[in-house]
Amino acid sequence: MERIIVIGCPGAGKSTFARRLRDLTGLPLHHLDMIWHLPDRSTITEAEFDQRLDRVLAEDRWIIDGNYGRTLEKRLERCDTVFLLDLPAAACLEGARERIGRPREDLPWTEEELDPEFRQWIEDFPRTQLPGIYRALDRLGAGKEIHIFRSREEADRWAEEFGELVSEIVRH
Repeated sequence: MERIIVIGCPGAGKSTFARRLRDLTGLPLHHLDMIWHLPDRSTITEAEFDQRLDRVLAEDRWIIDGNYGRTLEKRLERCDTVFLLDLPAAACLEGARERIGRPREDLPWTEEELDPEFRQWIEDFPRTQLPGIYRALDRLGAGKEIHIFRSREEADRWAEEFGELVSEIVRH
């Protein structure tokens, strides 16, 4: 596990899980939202985003947190491990609501409300985005490790077991 992507619906807990992976592995963590968005809520150009992402992908070790479907295929090609947080939309809406008003390292501003358009994106994600993600995962060749979590508890349990394994290795 040297090149990891963490994908799933907004509010599923991708960034939280990615931070936990970073803390367990020591791999550098890159949040796609921090690359794409500027503090004034504007964005960089697609060309600049692609250049920045390509620089990350060229590195030997990393964790990349975020969906950005337009660039999913190139991230899948380069990664060795995929974590998909496939939680129900209701759980993702709850996760998105819980982070309102809290500063985050994965977004360059603090969300002040759950924007209706963003809410709709979350509600539609299982129908509009997940099928394409699963098709892309099905096309992956051998040698890729894929983990799919259907609840935060599953993700937490995996991370806890992985952390114990890492601790055991470090002790010996």
